Amino acid sequence: MGTKQLFLMICIACLGLSITSCQRGSDEVWEDSKSAGRHMSRGLRTMGGKHGDSRAVQYPSDFMPAEDAYYANSYNAPSMGSEFVPLSDQSYDDQVAMADYVSQQPRETPGDPGSSIPGINAFQDPSTNPAWSAVFRNITFEYNSNLVKGQDNVNTLHSVASYMRSNPGVCVFIAGHCDERGPEAYNLALGSRRSNAVRNQLIQEGVSPDNIFTISYGKEQPLFYDHNEDSWAQNRRAEFKVYQRY
Repeated sequence: MGTKQLFLMICIACLGLSITSCQRGSDEVWEDSKSAGRHMSRGLRTMGGKHGDSRAVQYPSDFMPAEDAYYANSYNAPSMGSEFVPLSDQSYDDQVAMADYVSQQPRETPGDPGSSIPGINAFQDPSTNPAWSAVFRNITFEYNSNLVKGQDNVNTLHSVASYMRSNPGVCVFIAGHCDERGPEAYNLALGSRRSNAVRNQLIQEGVSPDNIFTISYGKEQPLFYDHNEDSWAQNRRAEFKVYQRY
């Protein structure tokens, strides 16, 4: 809207107030004047633009209210609004952010009719097999993050990728998990991003995408039930389930 058009609208609004003021009480005229002032102020701010930080929106849950009632009142946790930070240029030395794109999907879906790969219930906890327990260790994450960070996590991914390249009959389910804080829908999405971050990195290291599947459990399957940071840190994880094809 141009300056001349805005000035014309202001004049018309003032003229309208003057004409109707003879028929209305002074209180009503004053309320109308304040409303007109507020709308004009908003129009001027819109014309001039508003400077501020932005953040990426990837999921419908990002439009949730700033505070979830349960979350805000549980265990003195910070509000949902504090989880988001302005976008900025960052460099990371020992982390991998691999969940921002979609990798090649597997050709088969485990458990589907005709699939050579059974459903997830046939996949084993690697701790039950000595050959797997030292390789398929959990990947842990920082609060509200899907970045694979820390040398221990990076080393684990290297070991998993090396083992799967050497054993092409091995398939894995990567399960994404979260701690108990936050709404259920938000945590399901975050768990999916975590499992896909691990999957994408393994594919980048040469593992066949047909051997890697993902699932998210959100906050529904914690390892520990204590309400403290030590427990939450272990519950924020991606864990492996393994199946050997013959």
